[in-house]
Amino acid sequence: MEFKQKNTKFLFLVFIFIFFVIYLLAAPFLQLKSYNIMNKLTMNNKISSSDVVLIVIDDKSLHEIGRWPWKREYYLEIFDFFENYTNVKLIGYDGLIMAPDNEHPKSDKKFFSKINNFKKLVAGVAFSYDDFESDIEGNEYDKILKTKSDIKIIDKRSKRYKKESNFNSFTVLQKEYFKNILSLGFVNVSEDIDGYIRKANQLINYKGFFYPSLGLLMYGKYTGIKEFILTDKYLYGFSSLNTLKVPVENNKGVVSNYICYYKTRDNIYSHRKYSASDVISAYRAIKSGKTPNINIKEFDNKIVFIGANAQAQALADVQRTPVSENFSGLDIQATNFDNLITNNFYRAASPLYNFMLCLFVFVLVFVLANTMSIVAAFLSSVLAVLTYLLFAIFMYFNKVAVSLILPELFILVALACAYSYRYLVEDNKKLKIQKAMGKYLSYDVMQNVVKNIDNISLGGKRADITVLFADIRNFTSISEKMDANSTTMILNEYFSALVPIIEEHNGILNKFMGDAVLAIFGEPKKNDNHALDAVRCADKMLKKVKYLQEKWLDEGKPKIEIGVGISTGEAFIGNIGSSERLEYTVIGDTVNTASRIENYNKVYRTNFLISESTYERVKDFVDVITIKNVVIRGKMNKINLYEVIRLVK
Repeated sequence: MEFKQKNTKFLFLVFIFIFFVIYLLAAPFLQLKSYNIMNKLTMNNKISSSDVVLIVIDDKSLHEIGRWPWKREYYLEIFDFFENYTNVKLIGYDGLIMAPDNEHPKSDKKFFSKINNFKKLVAGVAFSYDDFESDIEGNEYDKILKTKSDIKIIDKRSKRYKKESNFNSFTVLQKEYFKNILSLGFVNVSEDIDGYIRKANQLINYKGFFYPSLGLLMYGKYTGIKEFILTDKYLYGFSSLNTLKVPVENNKGVVSNYICYYKTRDNIYSHRKYSASDVISAYRAIKSGKTPNINIKEFDNKIVFIGANAQAQALADVQRTPVSENFSGLDIQATNFDNLITNNFYRAASPLYNFMLCLFVFVLVFVLANTMSIVAAFLSSVLAVLTYLLFAIFMYFNKVAVSLILPELFILVALACAYSYRYLVEDNKKLKIQKAMGKYLSYDVMQNVVKNIDNISLGGKRADITVLFADIRNFTSISEKMDANSTTMILNEYFSALVPIIEEHNGILNKFMGDAVLAIFGEPKKNDNHALDAVRCADKMLKKVKYLQEKWLDEGKPKIEIGVGISTGEAFIGNIGSSERLEYTVIGDTVNTASRIENYNKVYRTNFLISESTYERVKDFVDVITIKNVVIRGKMNKINLYEVIRLVK
């Protein structure tokens, strides 16, 4: 198949289309995988803040305190311990009090009545896509929720980002608890399409009002910042001692940012963890005047997060994150707060950056692979991969999440496309070269050369063949009467008419010798009937010349006669010449005989003579006149020649 210039352009557009398809299909998934890989790679130099600790209702707690669900008085013991017996800064509770404890109603009543005593406590709430059971309940709960946060958001975003979220309600907490708790921050986390949690939701626009996450609300209380500024790309907070700058994404009324995870201690927790039962035991010891099992000084100036995570009784709260497949859900809340107090965030490269980078890499490698040698292009591509890997690692260490896998993928895609393009274009060039060679060599000889391109050498073999010699009578004297242009035109038309006839009869044109033609039958195109093919070819050539004679006479050109000589026998056929210049030809007595037989056409005023060896092979197919006892130069014995009158089969 031959490609024209417009075809190569079309092919390039096809490759660009392939780029777009692969990018659209692979970009979201591979970008997420890149984030996972680089989080793990750079995690070892990121240690969580020692000021943030976890209090976990774990299997030990269930074993020592009692089976789940606990009396809510136990929570009071934990909250009271940290509020009044330690110097913690804040208490974050990652739990939702939704159902009443029907087995211990007095415990519930005590819990609800005292929950407003804990001014350091910030508890959780979760937004939902479902509607409230009734509009009356919804309106009442919406009004109460607005009083549970003292953070103000100044919205300076572009109009396109100012959208409400799709949440229609939030968890219906126990009413007395909901009214009495002082502070509530949402604990919603969002999974990416592959089920991993990579982002923290900081703000949710619920019915036109911004609500903060548990972590952000606690940060506001911890720093004293009550007013935050939200722009298209950042969330800012300022005080005399603290400055917050969070790179954020705005998506359907939810403001989020990439979490910077810390090195885990056991693939579950990245912050120091205490068992809730130890805290309760310490509290009870203090209340009874005994020495607690925990040194309460360990909690000085700490921020504690309280929640459940136990294998028993369906209390497991683990999530898939870039650093662990079983990361504590409570620790995600703690990590978000930790990121805020340390200004430790990943800033993700924009989708436009990733797209332009991949497109640049694709086009660059495609061009290099088509302009350089294969080895050079491969080495350049390897160097590009390594260079970008180092760049990506450097950027991740500096908290910029760039695409890691996508550029490398498109280097490979570009190489595949480039070599496909190169193969098709070079194959097209080869076809053009073969066509050009075919103008100088027989098609079959040329094909044989191409087939054995790595084994071309001097030498050949002896083979049984038939040689056809055709010559124009008295062409020298005819050409002297014409100008060079007319002579060339006649010869070109003559040869153009005869060559296809030779090929049609399984012969190969070996060479033009002035106005003569040397054709070979039987090699390299194998054919046991090569003698008959040669005779039939000559018959058709003579008929074609008669047609040309009439045409040229009408055109005022001279009449041209040809003579044909054919001989069959053994001859050497192959490559002769030097290692720098080869010629595929035939040598031997059979060739000489064919040439000298053709010359006898002038003596006997014939047009078509064949040797006795040829006649023996075709005698059943031709009518001939025998010319006996002819002396052929170079032969010791006289031979018979045969003038072919006509073909009978």
